[in-house]
Amino acid sequence: MIEYRCFQNSDPLQLVKLWHNCDLGRGAVADLDSEVLDVFNFGQPYFDPHGLILACNDSHIVGFVHAGFGCNTDGTNLSLKDGVLCAIMVHPDARRQGIGRELVARAERYLQASGATTIQAGPAEPRDPFYFGLYGGSQPVGFLRSDVHAATFWKALDYIPIQRHLIYQRNLNQTRDPVSIRLSNIRRKTIFVIDDHWKSPSWWWTTRFGRLESQRFQLIGKDGAVSEPFASVTILSLDLFLSKWERRAVGLSDLFVPEEHRRQGYGQTLVLEVGRRLQQESITCIEAHALDSNPAAIAVFESAGFEQVDIGVVYQRLAD
Repeated sequence: MIEYRCFQNSDPLQLVKLWHNCDLGRGAVADLDSEVLDVFNFGQPYFDPHGLILACNDSHIVGFVHAGFGCNTDGTNLSLKDGVLCAIMVHPDARRQGIGRELVARAERYLQASGATTIQAGPAEPRDPFYFGLYGGSQPVGFLRSDVHAATFWKALDYIPIQRHLIYQRNLNQTRDPVSIRLSNIRRKTIFVIDDHWKSPSWWWTTRFGRLESQRFQLIGKDGAVSEPFASVTILSLDLFLSKWERRAVGLSDLFVPEEHRRQGYGQTLVLEVGRRLQQESITCIEAHALDSNPAAIAVFESAGFEQVDIGVVYQRLAD
């Protein structure tokens, strides 16, 4: 008989084993161990064992669901009205028995009892409290298409897609930088610098990005005539994906080009320069994400030689 309970301190080793047995696809870390799980999930200041619900057959964990919350508008605390189902896994031998459905129902009740007015399935900023750096690559963007059972499962539970994130990668050993007069002119009048933007990061940023090695890069004017950067981006270490992808990779996040500088090649120039610098550090792959409703970001990555490798989908159901 299947019994359901919340997380206990003796569970991590079994959760790691379940993770590896579930074959989550290209976007899930392969070398997950209990220490990594502790750093990225259980060590979060807002981790609540009641939000991690387990399905057990005798003493064996055969499934779990992990629920949490997004952040408030200034990134200083949780927003308990914004619930999110961050992960759902059932052992292949225990599927088609209603375990996943029951786990989700229990997680929904937990979120609603805590104050959630909407429930999102699939973590994505700003509702991505857990699995940052473990699932999704550069950062969580819902459930991946390469996680082949996810879409069918959520559709059966009447969850509707509300966001689609295109996942791009660029193999630095197999693609060449584009050449154009516009790009050459931009390089002549700008310099590439490391920014200290994160000297005073928000609480929410620290709980997620702060657990990975990161740097912020900017493209600024050489003459100082423009006070703000033409473009900026954060890079994150993806070394945890080394054994899965068999190459050293970094992720791009928070690519920003001010409105008055968009569609002029600054974003493309910055991304290309990041690639050149990373090659010198023996990095061979860059990953980046873009909402399918953001044609400007898509254009930047595709013009810089990125190819789409996956899609992340966020689902939602209004709480009763």
